[in-house]
Amino acid sequence: MIRLRPGLIRAGCSPYVVGMRTALPLAVCLMLAAPPLSAQEPPSTAPDPSAEEGMSLIERGARMLLQSLLDDVEPRMKELGKGLDEAMAEMGPALKELLGRIDDFRNYHPPEMLPNGDIIIRRKSPSEQVAPDGQIEI
Repeated sequence: MIRLRPGLIRAGCSPYVVGMRTALPLAVCLMLAAPPLSAQEPPSTAPDPSAEEGMSLIERGARMLLQSLLDDVEPRMKELGKGLDEAMAEMGPALKELLGRIDDFRNYHPPEMLPNGDIIIRRKSPSEQVAPDGQIEI
């Protein structure tokens, strides 16, 4: 049991602080009296064969995972390629005609979307157009 001195309590110290003043030196003495622990053996510099085996297992697992992902995606990619080929065969002539009508993209304003959803591309006026050499015509 800890005895409290009345002078400490009047000085503003709580009973907890007084108890800690007694317990702290006791704890320091016990730590200094404890026998030193034996050190662990230094780690060997030779590579651990089980670690190498673990890494090879991780590599094999990652390869298997990626291979299964590729096997799942490959048919879909082939379908996508066929779809793009069909779209280009169908849209190719229309795109060539459109490119034939547009002389230079620099002669047009950026596309605008109207409130009704229509998209328009306005042609720049002759004063706004850029000459082929990059100079503005005056």
